[in-house]
Parts: sequence; C-alpha cells; structure tokens
Amino acid sequence: MITKELIAPRSIVVIGASNNTAKPGGKLLKNLIDNNFKGDLWVVNPNESEVQGVKSFPRPEDLPPVEMAVLAIPAHACVHAVEVLATQKGTKGFIIISAGFSEESEEGRILEQKIVQIIEANGGSLIGPNCIGIITYAHTSVFTTPIPKLVQMSCDLISSSGATAVFIMESGIPKGLHFASVFSVGNSAQNGVEEVLEFMDDIFNPETSTRVKLLYIESIRNPDKLLKHASSLIRKGCKIAAIKAGSSQAGSRAAASHTGAMANSDLAVEALFRKAGIVRCFGREELTTVANVFHCKPMKGKRLAIITHAGGPAVMLTDSLESGGLHIPHIKESEARERLKSKLFPGSSVENPIDFLATGNAEQLAAIIDACENEFDEIDGMAVIFGSPGLSPVHDVYQLLHEKMQTCRKPIFPILPSVINVKEDVAYFISQGNVNFPDEVLLGKALTSILKTARPHEEKIFLENIDVPEIRRIIDRAEDGFQSPETIHRLFAAAGIPIVHEATVTTEESAMEMAGKLGFPLVMKVIGPIHKTDVGGVVLNVRDVETVQHEFRRLIQIKDTTSVLMAEMATGIELFLGAKYEDRFGHVILCGMGGIFVEVFKDITSGLAPLTMCEAASMIKNLRAYQMIKGYRGKNGVTERKFAEIMVRLSTLLRFAVEIKEMDINPLMGDGDKLVAVDARIRIEKAGN
Repeated sequence: MITKELIAPRSIVVIGASNNTAKPGGKLLKNLIDNNFKGDLWVVNPNESEVQGVKSFPRPEDLPPVEMAVLAIPAHACVHAVEVLATQKGTKGFIIISAGFSEESEEGRILEQKIVQIIEANGGSLIGPNCIGIITYAHTSVFTTPIPKLVQMSCDLISSSGATAVFIMESGIPKGLHFASVFSVGNSAQNGVEEVLEFMDDIFNPETSTRVKLLYIESIRNPDKLLKHASSLIRKGCKIAAIKAGSSQAGSRAAASHTGAMANSDLAVEALFRKAGIVRCFGREELTTVANVFHCKPMKGKRLAIITHAGGPAVMLTDSLESGGLHIPHIKESEARERLKSKLFPGSSVENPIDFLATGNAEQLAAIIDACENEFDEIDGMAVIFGSPGLSPVHDVYQLLHEKMQTCRKPIFPILPSVINVKEDVAYFISQGNVNFPDEVLLGKALTSILKTARPHEEKIFLENIDVPEIRRIIDRAEDGFQSPETIHRLFAAAGIPIVHEATVTTEESAMEMAGKLGFPLVMKVIGPIHKTDVGGVVLNVRDVETVQHEFRRLIQIKDTTSVLMAEMATGIELFLGAKYEDRFGHVILCGMGGIFVEVFKDITSGLAPLTMCEAASMIKNLRAYQMIKGYRGKNGVTERKFAEIMVRLSTLLRFAVEIKEMDINPLMGDGDKLVAVDARIRIEKAGN
C-alpha cells in the first residue's frame, strides 16, 4: 500500500540527520532543503538543537504530529522509532534508508518484519529499508545525486537498487531524458516494484499522469501483480521498459527432458514481459535509449530514412536496423528525388542512407527532411546523424533539427554523437526539450526491441472443442511421473491437439500385427530411455515386415527399454513445443525448431499460459528460424495460424492441468496445414498442489 503521506506529505522528520553532509542523513536533509520542501521539516538528533538550520528534537517522543519520516539510524534503533511515530505521532509514510536488515542476516530479517507489522497495523506505508529513498514533486527524500529536474509528462523510474537508480539517471539526463518521480525500493519489505506500479495504475489520470515507466527489477515477488498492472497501464496508453537482473541461472532442477533442461527463470521473465507488453532491456544505456524513443513521435511503419553526413555511423545503424526487422528502403527514382539531389552538393547520395557529405549544411538538411516528410511515401520515420569534427559551430543545424522535430508528422530520431566537440550546442538542443541518441547502434537496438514487443491482449482462454471435464478426469486418475503414450493420446485428444496414430508393443508378434494396422512407412522408438536418439532407439522409414521384425528384436534389448512405440511416419518441418511449471509464474510455454535443433541452437521463445492467438503468433515471429517456418528453398512451410492454434490449445490444457510440471512435443511435424505431434513426454506431479 502506498499512502498519500508518502507521496505528498505536509510534514517530514529526518531521524538521524546531521550537519555532516557526507553522511546519508545529513545529505538527505540537505537535499530536502535545497529542493524547497514546502511543508514542515524537523530533525531528531539527541546531540543538536538545530541541524542545518532545522529544529532538532532529542527523541521521537518529543516530536509534534508528523506525516512522513525518513530513518537514517542503525537498524536496531529503527523498531522503537517506527513504533513511536506510527502509534503516537500519526505518521503514515516511512522511508528507511538504513542497511543491516534482511539483506544482511536473519536477525535483520526479524527486525524488518517487526517494522512492517507495526506500520501495517497503523495504516502506514514503507519504502525500504536499505534504499536511497524517493523523489516526488513534493519532496526529494534521497541522500544521493543527481536530483533531476522533474518534468510531469516524462518518465517514472522504479528501481530495486538505489545505486542502479542513480546510474540510470546519470545515463539518461545527458541524453535529454527527464524524470517525473524516482522510487528506490531496496529490500521491498512492504512495497516493491509491483506495489509502486500498482499505485501508479490505481491513480492514473490520462490528463496528468506520466506515460513512460522504467523498471529495474532484481526479484519478481508477485508476477501476477506485475502482469496485471503493467498491462493495465499499457492499455491506458503508457509505455514500459524494464531490466530484470539476476535471471541467468536455472530456476529449478533440470529434469529429464528438453524443456526441463532449457526452461529457467529467465524464460519465465521473458514470457511475463511478452504477455504484459513490457520492452525488455539488458543494461542501463539500453533502458534510457528505449525511454528516449518512447518520448519521440511513434513510427507508424517499419521503414526508416537514414540522413547522414558521415558514412560509418549510417552503415552501423543500417546493419542494426535491418538485422532487427526494420527496413531502410531504396528511395525510388522520381521527380522529387531529382529535385532533392539538385539541392545537395555534387557527390551526395539520395539512395538511403541519404548522405549529404561532411560539408552538408542546415539548408540542405531542411530540404532532405521536407522531402522525407512530404514526398517520399516509402518513408515512415527519419534518423538524422549530425556530429562535428570541431571545426565550426553547428548551432544552426541543431536549431533547424529542433524546429523540424516539432512540426513533422513523421518521427525524427536525432543522433548527435559529438558530445565533446560541440557539447554546448548539444546542451542547447537538449535544453529545448529534445532527446539525443549519441550511439546509433543502441538506437537501432532500441527501435527493434520496441517493434518486437506486442501490446498486451485481453485474457481470453481458448475453449473451442476442448473437453475440460475429460482433461480433469485423465489428470485425476493419472499417477505421478512420466505418462504412458495412451494417457498422452487421451489428453491431446481432449485438447484438440493432433497426434500421429501409434501403439505400444511388447512382443514381436504384436509388433507384426500393429504394422499391418498402421500401414507403411512406420517409425519405431524405444520407450524407457530418456534420449532415444542417443541410444539408437529411433528407426525411421520402416517399409516392410522383415524390417519390423529385425528392428523390434534390436530395440527391445536396448538398456532400460520397456516396450516399443510404433507410429505412422509423418513428414515436414520438425517443430518443438514444450512447457514447464515455474513457481509463482505458472506454466512457461516454449516453441522453436524441433529435432536436435532445439538442443544445438536453443532458438526458442517463451510465453505464459494461457496464451492468446496473438501471443502465440508473436512467439513464432520472434524465432530466429522464422524464415524456415515460412518455407525455404522450395520446401513447404508451416501454416502459422495452425501452429499458433496448437500452442494455444496446449496452453489451455495446462491451464486446467496444473499438475503437469513438464511437457515436450518434439517433434511436432508440420507441412502446410497439417501439423501432428510425433513424440511427446508429459510429467505429472500432484504433491503440493
């Protein structure tokens, strides 16, 4: 819970403030004074009657009623101070910047819990402990710098780490990024990133609320809350970008399946962000670059003009954009193109990138921008690269660029790399309310990350021709562990997932009989060994009875084999679907190319169940092997909608069968509209549900 007293208090006390501004309590008080806190301000310091010109009280008990308190005292002293403030002084907002709590020891964790209990019992809210504080329009309760100039319609920053919040501001401010509020949540004893986002969602006002949210998250404690409020804010018109740190290690044991070996907490985060519509970033510079793109006019297509007076940056930007799915279209021959060329110096190129040479000037830049804006229909946006070797000022160019950014319908992304040579001109450009992208490759990555992030969709569980009661009957009767082919067949039939005709045999005679029923060609596989191919347990293209007889005798003798699976042989592209249950997140669904490719290349995307058709389509399109799925070198591709439908059906099955902890379909054979599961594994675990 976030109280109004935490955001806009009429009175603040700093417990542990001092005259030494090299100490956190002293610097925090100085920040409050220097940034003109308008309410009543007091200090608790037993050794001083006045601190930095502010009246000091010896004990919390001596204070008048106060709405918010910032504590900068040892951890063991915080419990008493909080109890006095919450129960006797009506304090509803608390920020504890002190360390020494749950991040340090079990004793610290117990202290932290006591503080939360006291605050919650008295209807208050807590930020921290172990944080740098918060910045709002009402107060700058942080002990760090920089203190950004707050701009209402800029961006809100919520960070698990105080130091990282500082570094994000230091990354963004020189590039023209402004902030409306900053929250450092530290240990998140009561309020973490999710709760602050919930607060911003609850109070959202389309006329006054900030539309850009930046998150740095170290632990997702409540994925459902993050998903709910992030997607709600995005549907209201906000844009959210986030870094999730600490996701590189596997979230749980690697089970005996492809999915178990690959699915980890990072894929769960990827799936959550995809479902919510959050743009995922992996570093501070990327995060602030994405935020700056959010502050530019939206690009309505994928076609960008690169306008430059320097060849190298244009080439690097082109590579970055094209590899990410954006296009740098050739400017078609036309009268408009010839008119533009006549206004440029000889040797200039209007092919795209549009290179108007190192000697290009503001007048020529204006002509190029006007042509891209009004005459070149193949262009949706412009990236303008203009630096300086330091020979002369470029003020007129940057002034022209500022004017065009205000008046053009199409977005303009300014790349001004000369942050030293013409730093005063760049500073002036930024002071006009503009952003700068000093690194063209980071801009390219940011644009492509935004392009690949779909908007959140309404939660609608796909139920068409899915027999939920039958799914539950099968699950309720199943034993723990990996399931038999018969059980898998029944589950897939209930969910409407197509699977090849197959049967399990244990004798040579039954193998011969089943071959007659299934027809040729056949596939024969061992049941028992985990990785069938590794032990020679898969035989393809069996075309006669003699081969059935010979291969059955060989297969049944392979170690750990209990029986042999015989199935009709499907052809086409080998695809992969998998699912794994992740604590707190639910089922993470994976898709990619099948067969050995899933192990070798690990080209997979992830989504959270239940999936919508749009989410499944996005997962398919974000695969590096997407072109193979579409078809290549004369080979049939796979109907994407059919592939997506099977993924959605699988997600519905899992929605009603949470006991399924792991699942592989590998391969799922696809040829046009025909997709069938050829081999599948399902592990059920009911304990603890």
